[in-house]
Amino acid sequence: MYKRILVANRGEIALRVIRACKELGIETIAIFSEGDRGAAYLDLADEAYCVGGVRSNESYLKIDRVISAAEVGNADAIHPGYGFLAENAHFNDVCRNCEIDFIGPLPESMEKLGDKNTARKMARAADVPVVPGSDGLIEDVKEAKRVAAEIGFPVLIKATAGGGGKGMRVAETEDDLENALQAAQQEAAAAFGNAGIYLEKYVGNPRHVEVQVIADQHGNVVHLWERDCSTQRRHQKLIEESPATNLPTEVRTAICDAAVRMIREANYHNAGTVEFIVDKDHNFYFIEVNARIQVEHPVSELVTGVDLIKNQIIVAAGEKLPFTQDDITCEGHAIECRINAENPDKNFQPCPGKIEHLVIPGGLGVRWDSHVYAGYTVPPYYDSMIGKLLVHRPTREEAIATMLRCLEELQVGGIETTASFHKKVLTHPEFAAGTIDTKFVERTF
Repeated sequence: MYKRILVANRGEIALRVIRACKELGIETIAIFSEGDRGAAYLDLADEAYCVGGVRSNESYLKIDRVISAAEVGNADAIHPGYGFLAENAHFNDVCRNCEIDFIGPLPESMEKLGDKNTARKMARAADVPVVPGSDGLIEDVKEAKRVAAEIGFPVLIKATAGGGGKGMRVAETEDDLENALQAAQQEAAAAFGNAGIYLEKYVGNPRHVEVQVIADQHGNVVHLWERDCSTQRRHQKLIEESPATNLPTEVRTAICDAAVRMIREANYHNAGTVEFIVDKDHNFYFIEVNARIQVEHPVSELVTGVDLIKNQIIVAAGEKLPFTQDDITCEGHAIECRINAENPDKNFQPCPGKIEHLVIPGGLGVRWDSHVYAGYTVPPYYDSMIGKLLVHRPTREEAIATMLRCLEELQVGGIETTASFHKKVLTHPEFAAGTIDTKFVERTF
């Protein structure tokens, strides 16, 4: 087992990893930018090093400075968390070349899965359903028109690199195709340095269902059931829950089995998420693999009782998973609301600033994952999430009722948050009935 781990991240995920390491008896090294200097969670690490200026490209994304901090701190391994360098295959490779373990998949697996076009080919090889579309990257408008004619309009143009909805456009007709193609390529090139795009049949109003997996280096691959992430805005998730409601048992089983096949095909080790869209007839199609831990991982932890961060560390160190698929059951219902420092009444405008007072909800089945406190100043330089409010109750109805109560209890004075918006979503009849899709928020609110 490792003796010292550097946490190459900030905020709540850095704190989450530090806590897991402490329980495993592992010393931790934190890094911070000038924008995070003085953050309370840094005191919980055994050492902490400043790696640069307030902006992430001056600090958390500086590979040489992160590696230097790891070497000065004598780290055995680096945990990247999510975001920043978590899915950077080059950083992964640099860590290993410096004889520092990267707590995540092999660089080759990460690189292949990071390219959505390559990942689609791997999915086909693993007999995992993919949305009908081009066999490879689209080279020109003529080819795009040919593929679109074969699969039928509307079509979705997608960047092969990156994510977060960037480099994506819908073309309703052939007349729309050329402009949509150029716009997607330009956005992808600007965002990811890769203008490669491919075409898919556009699936209207789907659900977004993902499967949490973890695999060791001894051939064991286990899924921790599925999460429904359909409550999203502009491709950014707002509320996640497990299990996915109104999903037939045979579909749940099939989608989880497909995720395991995908991970085996990719020779993937460590935690990851296989993402799917599900249409109104419960047909599911592979979207991508997120080769890292995700923001919403606590949802799966609550329904299975498995500590994903600890097990990430265990399998990265070469040990076998301490459980098999037969040991994993999905108990009760869990919901996570991402609490962001944003004003939902002003088009979700970011609201950095000082938290004057903070009242955190409690009670049976309530979890609050956050690094903030009364007196903390939310910086304007990073993602606006200040915490994750989770509940776990025997039924979905009870989970919704508990979450509403917790959102009423939560008080974050001095800044605006998205808590009030979550209450509107949770009390909407469509959400209560479990009939939402990925366009629910934009269509309804």
